[in-house]
Amino acid sequence: MTEPRHGYAAGEEPAAPPLDLHAGAPDGDADRARGRHAAPVEPVPVVEPVSVVEPVSVVEPVSVVEPVETGISTSSITAGSITAGSISTSLITEDAAAGNPGAPVAAASPTSRSLLGPAEIRDLAEMLGVNPTKKLGQNFVIDGNTVRRIVKVAAITAADTVVEVGPGLGSLTLGLLETGARVVAVEIDERLAEQLPLTVELIHEGAPLTVIRADALKLTEIPDAPTRLVANLPYNVSVPVLLHLLEHFASIRAGVVMVQAEVGERLAAPPGSKVYGSPSVKAAWYGQFRTAGKVSRQVFWPVPNVDSILIAFQRRTEPLESEDLRLATFALVDGAFQQRRKMLRQSLSSVLGDSATASTILAEAGIDPTERGEQLTVNDFLAIARAWRAR
Repeated sequence: MTEPRHGYAAGEEPAAPPLDLHAGAPDGDADRARGRHAAPVEPVPVVEPVSVVEPVSVVEPVSVVEPVETGISTSSITAGSITAGSISTSLITEDAAAGNPGAPVAAASPTSRSLLGPAEIRDLAEMLGVNPTKKLGQNFVIDGNTVRRIVKVAAITAADTVVEVGPGLGSLTLGLLETGARVVAVEIDERLAEQLPLTVELIHEGAPLTVIRADALKLTEIPDAPTRLVANLPYNVSVPVLLHLLEHFASIRAGVVMVQAEVGERLAAPPGSKVYGSPSVKAAWYGQFRTAGKVSRQVFWPVPNVDSILIAFQRRTEPLESEDLRLATFALVDGAFQQRRKMLRQSLSSVLGDSATASTILAEAGIDPTERGEQLTVNDFLAIARAWRAR
């Protein structure tokens, strides 16, 4: 039996855009090899939060529309860390994000509900020597309204434990912590993993954050069983990471992920649509997926050359079937969409033995052997798997 893959069947990957150092990361094995979540890295202990030795200094009010470009003072930082005096005028307060850019910027705390501003994000990246490119799969969200939009769609409460993959410099992390929820951030980049708890401690002192330095595709344990997944997933590994986490963490009941628009539309596509494929069927195994709105390219730094979309999901209350039948179903899905233009009796012949055997099993499952994979629901593929296993 073919081992199932998480992601696209051959021939379904989105076309890779031309190389652009200011662009987002397309899907691809070469890019994934150097992406934020590509190389297996052993988890290391989370750096202890630093103490806030003095209040956050406030220079002048901040405009969200025209952010102040003097965020982190390089004279008050040290390599790999950020001191209490280094965050200044590019914090975004709730009033400013709500359309009152003249509102005073209060000292950072859970009650002042501050987020990172564009200038701070750039200064943090410079301090850490992070040069975001599509090869690294790094595109940081710099817009506070987008952060709060994601958090609102995710419907997070203080009772949740949220797992975030690829927190980067902490834009979304801070928004998640505003809700009072616990956050477990999974970051493969050592520099970003070490800096994140320090940044969070300055802005939300004592916030319940755990940072795990690891490859999300290798992750099999998370403290405090997560109830939701909320993340700006790297484009080059978005589907594999999503399906891996749903496979290994049954406690994840719902969530919102931001992915490349084409990828997201595939995840939420119904049978028979032009973009319906193996990611659509595999996602449907776990629950209901829907699009929750497009995201402007301009909210990212650097600006990607592809569109993004929010995908919200709700997990099934009970598993669709056993793990053994999931593996069999996913093997059939891979076989059907590797040759999606062929009839099922041909596309599944390599999985089920030969064309004649495939036709027999399909008939036993109540599926017309002349149909194609793009016409079948996840329950149709499951019926074929049951008939296959029953022989």
